[in-house]
Amino acid sequence: MASTVICILGMHRSGTSCLTGTLEEAGVFLGEIVRRSRYNAKGNREHPRITALHNHILRANGGSWDEPPERVHWSPDHELKRDKIIEDFQGKSPWGFKDPRTLYTLDGWLAALSQLTLVGVLRHPLAVAQSLHDRNQLSLEKGIHLWTLYNQRLLAYFHQFQFPILSFDLEDQALRARLLALLKTLGLPLPAERLAFFDPSLRHAQATAQTPLPAAASSLYEQLNKIAH
Repeated sequence: MASTVICILGMHRSGTSCLTGTLEEAGVFLGEIVRRSRYNAKGNREHPRITALHNHILRANGGSWDEPPERVHWSPDHELKRDKIIEDFQGKSPWGFKDPRTLYTLDGWLAALSQLTLVGVLRHPLAVAQSLHDRNQLSLEKGIHLWTLYNQRLLAYFHQFQFPILSFDLEDQALRARLLALLKTLGLPLPAERLAFFDPSLRHAQATAQTPLPAAASSLYEQLNKIAH
């Protein structure tokens, strides 16, 4: 029987770590992931070999996470590294992975995992831009631009595959309820401690109504927010 594989899609600083940690609570195997980092007390929950592969793919296509290329081509070497990673998860089900760069590398994973289960995360562009400013010293304008590029791809993949998208902008109680509902949608058991991973105090950056959004970002957020729950 083929393994169930879950891929979390979302822009950097958008709550992907929170969702991934919750999925792990519910029994999704993630492998040897980052469990603590300077800017995330519970770690970004990313698999270092997957992140390294994605960085290499972006560089090989003339880009990086903060200067993403318009088109991404997987070389035979990239595919070989991907297949070795998948082999390491053999016998584990469900298993999953998360890396915001996957919004640029997803096609290569779909070529090997045709039944990949997708789930997305959305956060307000100003909250993301503020978080990127705090972590990477990016200007708010640059952060919003990156938010737009990544989330254009999230929306395009949603139209193609129709997967659930979680709004990380929900109030704490509503977000907890939505996380529990999402686990049910994915066919996962509820954690015994009822979302012990989710910690509202770790949501630092907030959107401010005083900062205007470019029309493209505002329209895109409105479209995605209608889809998200």
